[in-house]
Amino acid sequence: MNSHTPNMRPIIRQLDEAAINRIAAGEVVERPASAVKEIVENAVDAGARRVTVEIADGGKTLIRVTDDGCGMTPDELPLALSRHATSKIDGTDLLNIHSFGFRGEALPSLGAVGRLTIQSRARGHEAAELSVEGGVMRGVKPCALNAGTVVTLRDLFYATPARLKFLRTDRSETQAIGDVIKRLAMAEPSVGFTLRDVSGGGDRVTFRVDPETGDLFDALRGRLSRVMGAEFVENALAIDAEREGFRLTGYAALPTYSRGTAVAQHLFVNGRPVRDKMLIGALRGAYQDFLSRDRHPAVALFVDCDPHKVDVNVHPAKSEVRFRDPGVVRGLIVSGLRHALAEAGHRASSTVASDTLGAMRAEPAQPRVYQMDRPSMGALRSAYQAQAPIPQPGFADLGNTYSGRVVEEPEVEAPGQARGGESLPLGAARGQVHENYIIAQTETGIVIVDQHAAHERLVYEKLKRQMAENGVAAQALLIPEVIDLSPDDAALLLSVADDLARMGFAVEAFGGGAVAVRETPAILGEVNAKKLIEDILDELSDLGESQLVQEKIEAILSRVACHGSIRSGRRMRAEEMNALLREMEATPHSGQCNHGRPTYVELKLSDIERLFGRT
Repeated sequence: MNSHTPNMRPIIRQLDEAAINRIAAGEVVERPASAVKEIVENAVDAGARRVTVEIADGGKTLIRVTDDGCGMTPDELPLALSRHATSKIDGTDLLNIHSFGFRGEALPSLGAVGRLTIQSRARGHEAAELSVEGGVMRGVKPCALNAGTVVTLRDLFYATPARLKFLRTDRSETQAIGDVIKRLAMAEPSVGFTLRDVSGGGDRVTFRVDPETGDLFDALRGRLSRVMGAEFVENALAIDAEREGFRLTGYAALPTYSRGTAVAQHLFVNGRPVRDKMLIGALRGAYQDFLSRDRHPAVALFVDCDPHKVDVNVHPAKSEVRFRDPGVVRGLIVSGLRHALAEAGHRASSTVASDTLGAMRAEPAQPRVYQMDRPSMGALRSAYQAQAPIPQPGFADLGNTYSGRVVEEPEVEAPGQARGGESLPLGAARGQVHENYIIAQTETGIVIVDQHAAHERLVYEKLKRQMAENGVAAQALLIPEVIDLSPDDAALLLSVADDLARMGFAVEAFGGGAVAVRETPAILGEVNAKKLIEDILDELSDLGESQLVQEKIEAILSRVACHGSIRSGRRMRAEEMNALLREMEATPHSGQCNHGRPTYVELKLSDIERLFGRT
């Protein structure tokens, strides 16, 4: 209910500049990490090769960013602190953006809610300093600086104290700042980054990476190993794919190197870190056949295209983008990742072996025996003599003739066992234990195969190939099911009718907002068509595309594969075990079962020797 009466008409007023900047700051600067992001992006845009960030108390009391970029002249400093003043674009083409920043809002917004000081020196000019507190700008004055720019922000949100109540603990804010720096470090491998925590007068380096050299993939690989860890790089596949003017590059981890959350998913568009629903949905679609829903892939992927094909001016924080052809980008990600995963063949992540070795823990060591508790040498000598074996006749003579070396008997080759099988990737079968695990020998170690999980994957891949070759059989409904929808929902559903038809799900318009379901995939059996359509519409609204029908079909195939595979508890002959190993080597994705768990563990001989303390 409107409380205003005709005699109390609200009056339109022009807000003053300070209020405008504080409102803008609410959109641009959400927390200290947002401030760090804006300032560091300006440093990278200025051509900096090294950027140092110092923070105190989670960035609440101090943020200082030092760079060796091109700097600014004394005349440009006041402009840099004016709203909508930028050197990144000229305003004639808001889509042709090649830099991180372009809105000209960050520095004025920071100056409106904190105490901001900028010191800068451009080549051939004197160094100058300009300060602004709570939106009030002071005059430009000279300062001492060799080159580049130093931006110091103190007491963030002191001018808007209500915002301070919404900040998290110093530790949480520090972690958020670290995440921002790491994402920017991945986006710019040629730039060195250093993050220092100077809280309480200390000086602790929490993150540091030096500039990388080499080509695109070498530099990115080196940077990712330092940011995401060498373990990620060891278990990641290089991605390089193109489609209709879009290029996808980066690294994607094997399915067996998955995470419990999505923290290891890093996506970039034209070098800009983003969190885009469509890209995340495409990533999930690419791995849906290899991971259960509670596991998440680890990736660092870069989508590059003509700036006119993507709109980055969707949100002031520039973390969301809008593609002109989202379907092309989604298809590129799904096909590019699936192609790389298929080329990986039976490969599983190296962490499988390390996790296995970690599970083989030695028994707890006995309590330490101190010197005072040890028996004397005389007591030890008497004990040794008392426990010595009784000499047998002729035993001393044998010592000169025989050694302790074991002479191998000629190996009896099992039926179907090919000679030289150890040189193959999964080796040659040597036995089966507990009627479930195949033990194979390779040239450098052993392989332990879960026979049920491995065969389940092989059967599943065979069923998928058959479905792709022969299509999805559709079951025609005797009486078409008519479902009433809103006109918008009906139009959205009919826009993907051709895609659904390829999956055996036929829908067509039935007048007004109604649609008629005439066929459903035969493999799904009896289907609640109304519920399925509602779920498809939800996915279309959220991601722009729906893979729900395909997911349901593949889930059925997965269950069929599970029931049709070699069961646990079945004894296998040598030729059967070796045939399974060879088929695994020839089948893509055989390194993990249908739920993302490994189908085999490879232990190197050096790892086994370490278990027995032989290193």
